Amino acid sequence: MVAMEIHQLEMLRELGALGSVKAVADTLLVTPSAVSQQLAQLQKSVEVPLTRKEGRNLVLTEAGQVLADAGAAVVSAMADARMAIGAYHGSIVAPVTVSGFHSAGQALFAPLARLLDGPGRPKVQFFDEDVAQQDFPALTARYDLVLAHRMDHSPRWPEERVAVIPLAHEPLDVALPAGHRLAAQASLETDDVVGEPWVTSRTGYSPADVLSAVAAVSSRELNIVHRINDYSTVAALVAAGGVIGLLPRHTARPVLSPDIVLRPLRGISTRRRIDILARPENLKRASVRVVCEALEDIMAGLVHD
Repeated sequence: MVAMEIHQLEMLRELGALGSVKAVADTLLVTPSAVSQQLAQLQKSVEVPLTRKEGRNLVLTEAGQVLADAGAAVVSAMADARMAIGAYHGSIVAPVTVSGFHSAGQALFAPLARLLDGPGRPKVQFFDEDVAQQDFPALTARYDLVLAHRMDHSPRWPEERVAVIPLAHEPLDVALPAGHRLAAQASLETDDVVGEPWVTSRTGYSPADVLSAVAAVSSRELNIVHRINDYSTVAALVAAGGVIGLLPRHTARPVLSPDIVLRPLRGISTRRRIDILARPENLKRASVRVVCEALEDIMAGLVHD
């Protein structure tokens, strides 16, 4: 039987996260042919198929996922060893990559940059990645820290593959033009808003999930005028009048104006969880932990302000 190599297990793990040989090659800075060769060598070491074709993507079989998860534990153990002897893991100024969905980036990136500015602080690089909820865990293959969100009723993050650090449990409130007839109410019920024209997100994102619940509770079809994911655009459309929307109570503050009021929606679950997702081995790095703690402090300030 051919022996398994740690880098082969790492490639299998990345393939499970990214879905193509080319994406794995780009992430690991090797050639696609090198990835294919190493995966073929790994396949020779086991008696069951590790991968299968699914359309244009190469995905893991159940056996492949089991081996990839076991390989993740091996990679994490190697990270422990490197932490014990390597200066890199102990350095608080080592670079850290952070991805965030749009509203998290608007609320957190600038305060984080200010907080970590200066000598003796990690060098942070920001990236915007606003994906459907189920696609956030795969981003941990590309970034040290991933700011992710999911609704309370959504499937939990795969904690056997990624570490989860909770940041906030944030309601989505109804955003109304300041002069709207419903703006005078302290809170709203689904019957108050179900007949209104809406701007909401594309399917698979938090606002669309909340509106699906509004429709289900009211047993009525909604009048959705616009499908917009960017909250600053949503806020501008609401302020202009003609539609109402949903905006997160805390992280939407950078896009709010006196022309918009937020009102809580009663009777259905409107809360989303904002979490940091990361590969377990990345959290062993001192600079990554510093950035995590800074994000926790900034978010706590937003929530309790």
